[in-house]
Amino acid sequence: MKHVITLLLLCVSAMLNAQCPTENKAFKPGERLTYDLYFNWNFIWVKAGTAYYSTKAVTYKGQQALRTDLISLSNKRCSAIFPMKDTIMAYTTEDLVPLYFRKGASEGKRYTVDQVWYSYVNGETQLKQRYLNSKGKVSDYSAKRSDCVYDMASMLSLARSFDKNVYCKRKGQRFTFYLASGDDVEEEILQYDGCKNWKANDGVTYRCLMFTLIDDEDEKKERKLLTFYVTDDDNHLPIRIDFFLKFGSAKAFLTKSENIRNEQTSIVKGKNK
Repeated sequence: MKHVITLLLLCVSAMLNAQCPTENKAFKPGERLTYDLYFNWNFIWVKAGTAYYSTKAVTYKGQQALRTDLISLSNKRCSAIFPMKDTIMAYTTEDLVPLYFRKGASEGKRYTVDQVWYSYVNGETQLKQRYLNSKGKVSDYSAKRSDCVYDMASMLSLARSFDKNVYCKRKGQRFTFYLASGDDVEEEILQYDGCKNWKANDGVTYRCLMFTLIDDEDEKKERKLLTFYVTDDDNHLPIRIDFFLKFGSAKAFLTKSENIRNEQTSIVKGKNK
């Protein structure tokens, strides 16, 4: 992958440029976001924990990179019934080309790990994937794609950097891309669902752009994976995220934002508005 030697870095940079680099104007290292987590238990929504979303500047295999962490923790009340700790870590280049992804999910008595390593050769995305299942079995996979490939973390970073004038022209507008997990690469759909005001758990009402991530592997029936609301300004802060899980559904609502990059022009009410 990447090496410290300058000549090799230049070669790698040229290869990465063929892999959909995106200028990041939305967030900067040091941004920290905090969310309240809610789960649906028997048709009743209950507060189940807290999630932390952060970005920092790091060095990954000799080159400057961004590291994104998303950590979800169940509270004491929820842990007594269904303990949960999910940790997502992703490395990308500064222009949001994926380098590495890891998701560790501890849910109840189950613990699984998904990992994806990315490399780029002659404009081709090469993937090394690993999956640890709940029984402790490790399986390795590999894949190659001539298209750009993302994971759930790098996809969210990419969506935050979308040019509104290109990607949000009309409600229902769709874009397809490849999404990697630890054991598969699937073609998914990102759909723009319009604009809506939403009051976050920080007491502020924001004007938001709404997107839905859709799995269309089953040709007869599409399946929603998640819906997320991002602020309609240059920050594209994730204000609300709805997760459609195998065992139910969950929601995350923003409670605190720190070290934001741009002026928050999407605020409709609150924060001295």
